[in-house]
Amino acid sequence: MSKTAKKEGFEESLSALEEIVRGLEAGDKGLEESLELFEKGITLAKTLSKQLEDAKKKVEVLTKEGGKLSRKALEGNDD
Repeated sequence: MSKTAKKEGFEESLSALEEIVRGLEAGDKGLEESLELFEKGITLAKTLSKQLEDAKKKVEVLTKEGGKLSRKALEGNDD
C-alpha cells in the first residue's frame, strides 16, 4: 500500500475513485489522460479491496471470539 493511500481513509479513497469513474464516463478526456485516470483508479480499487478484506478478517475474528473485544494479530497482517 502506498504512503498516500495509508494517509487517506477509506471514505476519501472511495470518493476519489468515484470521481475518477465520473471523469472517465464523461468521455471528454483524451487518451493519455484517460489512461492515467484508469491507472489511478485501478490502484485505488486494489487499495480499497485490501482495506475491505482486512476489515472482514477483523469482523470474523471478533465473531469467532463470541463478540468479546480483544486485540490480537491477524495472520498475514503487516500493519
